[in-house]
Amino acid sequence: MVQWRRVDDVHNGAVRLAVFEPQPAGTTGAEADAPAADAARPTVVLVHGWPDTHHLWTRVATALADDFRVVAYDCRGFGDSDRPDGDAPYRLGEMADDLLAVIDAVSPDRGAHVLAHDWGSVMTWEAVTRPGTEQRIASFVSVSGPSLDQLGSWARARLRRPTPRNLARAMAQTGSSAYTVFFQIPVAPRLFFTATGSQTVWREFLHRVEGTPRANAVFGPTLREDMISGLRLYRANIRPKLAHPDPQPTKVPVLEVVNERDIALRPAIFDDTHRFAERLWRRNSPTGHWLPLTHPDYLADIAREFFRDRAGISGPTSESLDRLRVLGPPGRLSGKLAVITGAGSGIGRETAYALAEQGCELVLADLDLDSAEETVRESKRFGVQASAYRLDVADTAAFAEFAGQVRERHGVADIVVNNAGIALAGSALAATDEQIDKLLAIDLRGVITGSREFGRQMVERGVGGQIVNIASAAAFTPSRDLGVYSAAKAGVLMFSESLRGELAEHRIGVSAICPGIVDTNIVRSTAIAGVDAETEAAQRDRLDRFYQKRGFTPDRVAADIVKAIVADKAVAPVTAEAKIGYRVYRFAPWMSRLGARQKVAR
Repeated sequence: MVQWRRVDDVHNGAVRLAVFEPQPAGTTGAEADAPAADAARPTVVLVHGWPDTHHLWTRVATALADDFRVVAYDCRGFGDSDRPDGDAPYRLGEMADDLLAVIDAVSPDRGAHVLAHDWGSVMTWEAVTRPGTEQRIASFVSVSGPSLDQLGSWARARLRRPTPRNLARAMAQTGSSAYTVFFQIPVAPRLFFTATGSQTVWREFLHRVEGTPRANAVFGPTLREDMISGLRLYRANIRPKLAHPDPQPTKVPVLEVVNERDIALRPAIFDDTHRFAERLWRRNSPTGHWLPLTHPDYLADIAREFFRDRAGISGPTSESLDRLRVLGPPGRLSGKLAVITGAGSGIGRETAYALAEQGCELVLADLDLDSAEETVRESKRFGVQASAYRLDVADTAAFAEFAGQVRERHGVADIVVNNAGIALAGSALAATDEQIDKLLAIDLRGVITGSREFGRQMVERGVGGQIVNIASAAAFTPSRDLGVYSAAKAGVLMFSESLRGELAEHRIGVSAICPGIVDTNIVRSTAIAGVDAETEAAQRDRLDRFYQKRGFTPDRVAADIVKAIVADKAVAPVTAEAKIGYRVYRFAPWMSRLGARQKVAR
């Protein structure tokens, strides 16, 4: 555990700011002075928000200190810094001046990189939009803190075009921000925090609301006083800024970490940031507001990669940063890493295109490498990164090796689509052992292997993800001609629902997609048990013509897969017959059993 030592007092006019640097526990004297004296390393300044102090960064600082000189300070009104009277000293212009004064003091020649959270990020936005600030702030990682000018502009733009979608987003943010109204009224919030502002209560609140590990919730001894003093930030800034927004551009490179489960800030409010940041990266993260406390190592990894890249520090490649670059309005899944098996054709290929259109980096696997590479080429038309791999999902050892390669070369996947599959029709009694073993190895065991290998990585990372397993309407539509195939797909469906329960505590969603009759090339390669080659070919041709006549194309399945990912659907029947069959099997299973007696392959 890192300890902090106070190294300086920086003055901005009459206001004194307490500045700290981390030191490993147990170090003293010259050993403790060495990191501070290492002027060759780039400087990172950490800026906290309400109601925190530099203690917010205790665990993040530990992870960053190996590569950077790390400095944190208590903002005015908090911790060991001065607490000027009245609201006016807490306007964002004054707070931005404080930040620049600290940077000029701790790194006068080279400037600094800034990692900021909550109000710390809000005030840093105020600083980076000043002309010439790019000479003093080398880069900026913004966490859960928008520019109030940009927020005001965003709200006005939505209200000027009051479409249902715009109104819904504006009202959603209004609801999330309702607490700020309470913070601005006289007397009541002071009385509230005087009564409840203890470390025990605040630690338990963060644990219950966001799952923050209690051991990570480190606070200064002035927490109650900081809660009350910090209310002046709300009174001094929110109404003036939102009433008269004046968003300005910045030349400072910005990485915006958008927490998708933020209780105070909806992701939609960051959709216009690209209009004001000339060099913008964005990471959509399935995490909550107090990311520095809940997932400090994850945040440190994000910031370290960005700062190293901006500082030109040699080391591991920053390939993931390329997918985070924002050049226009971001998609709901922008910057995420998606892995798709069976991506060389059909549903897998169309899902690749759909996720590429959403801004995902793609890792595409298929037994036929040439077809996967063709999907890669077409996916790149959407301006995303894409890579092809040859993979036999039935080979468990090869699948595990593939998952390790993905992690090493691309990072931990955010989305995994286990799509690879084959079909087997005809009599279950007539099917050969080899046919059954092959079907189960690919359609069921392959899905289980992919879910386990990538699921373990998601759990270890600790910030969630989405696993999508392609089942079938056959999973709940018994058929005399699809018995083995139905068994495999029913296994996929039940495995997915069970895994969803297992991974829920890790905020990893699992979705089972159940298409019905879809025109893909799987029909043209379907084996039919118990018939000779000539009969098999004739029956396949008839099935293929029927599926083509049905006219439900794989791109429509891909669209539903994207919807399932965004909404975290547990089960998604796709075609009309799949939706009907799903409900019939649930509420009138006897009808499904009667239907099972009808032949499919004729």
